Amino acid sequence: MPQNSSHNRRHAATMNAVITAAANQARQKPVKLSHNQEVARLYRKSLKTLSSWVIDRDIFLEEATIMRSRFDSERGCSNAKAVRLLKEGKAELFEFTHPDPYCVPFMPGGSLFMRNPPPPLEICFPDGDIPADAPKHTLNPDMSVCMPETGKVAVGSVLVDFGKKNME
Repeated sequence: MPQNSSHNRRHAATMNAVITAAANQARQKPVKLSHNQEVARLYRKSLKTLSSWVIDRDIFLEEATIMRSRFDSERGCSNAKAVRLLKEGKAELFEFTHPDPYCVPFMPGGSLFMRNPPPPLEICFPDGDIPADAPKHTLNPDMSVCMPETGKVAVGSVLVDFGKKNME
């Protein structure tokens, strides 16, 4: 019996390594952002986190105004202070992250995500007689239209992480 259990553990470890390697290959490479872009993303993520905690629109607007004033009060500060504030802001965002964040129903983790996707036109018209007025675009997992030259929204593959309810 002990041999079988050690074999199962080795097999599970091998499977985890294979799945992790495939996920790392599918992830998009992070883009180098300017400081302004990082602050804008921090502000946007903060608003999304706030919307997960607050369900009343009036309270949300009040809290969002307070949050915006916190961001605006530090506008134009020195580089060293800006780097410190950005680091503290990310830590605060992590601290207040909702355990089950709200997501739009058709996004990853939502109840409508990839429900009843349209079948490919090649299946609808097996003889190859696709009508001229048929839509020529395809959709990404977030329901945005793919770029015609690459067929994707960005460079690289899209990895949908259902645990974090996001796309990487």
